[in-house]
Amino acid sequence: MRLLESVARHEHGAPAKQLAREAGLALPTAYHLLRTLAHEGYLRREKGLFFLGEAAERLGGSGAEQKRRSTVADALGSWRDVIGAPVYCAAYRDGEIEVQHVADAPGNPAVEEWADFRETGHAHAIGQCLLSQLDDEARRDHLDRYPVRAITPYTVRDDLTLLRRLESTRRMQPVIEHQEYALGTVCAAIPITLGGTAVAVAISMPSHQAERLLPAARRLQSEISGMLGTFSLSISI
Repeated sequence: MRLLESVARHEHGAPAKQLAREAGLALPTAYHLLRTLAHEGYLRREKGLFFLGEAAERLGGSGAEQKRRSTVADALGSWRDVIGAPVYCAAYRDGEIEVQHVADAPGNPAVEEWADFRETGHAHAIGQCLLSQLDDEARRDHLDRYPVRAITPYTVRDDLTLLRRLESTRRMQPVIEHQEYALGTVCAAIPITLGGTAVAVAISMPSHQAERLLPAARRLQSEISGMLGTFSLSISI
């Protein structure tokens, strides 16, 4: 590991003797380790100089991905504790609704996915929030693949009603949903547009706490604004 760290510090490569000295290793030991690392793809050797190899770069990329996921998970956990409700993060990628992160707690459990979130975007706040960020063609494509259907007595009844609702959604305003996806549950979602990617951060509550929903959504929006740069970078890749 010390050899890898030494190589990483030299953008234009470094010879074995210099790397052995920096890593505090005897030269024969360093030679043996450098050959092994090169054989395994963690280093590559050119004209007597060692550079990071593809395997090391993949390892670094994996670590960066873990760090991004950790950043998002930490943010959602913090907002869950501040607001006292489960927090969700979802994105619209390749024509599909993807719930990527959920932060809940025993006293505030997340909504059970009893009907596939991807197929019922018209019924829950996350889906409505994501669809509201799409253009008309993308919305209609989604609804052609996942037609509107009632899953509770409160679900929107047809495509036209849903499209009118989506078109009237004000930019960057919370999307509110009352028992349209799950009876006894109300939800709110905050839109975040990252380049061409639609993202939503949402909360859910029992329906008897419905009066808390909009103030909590405003608080969530404020919390997101406070760390939007870091959070956006972590979920955009």
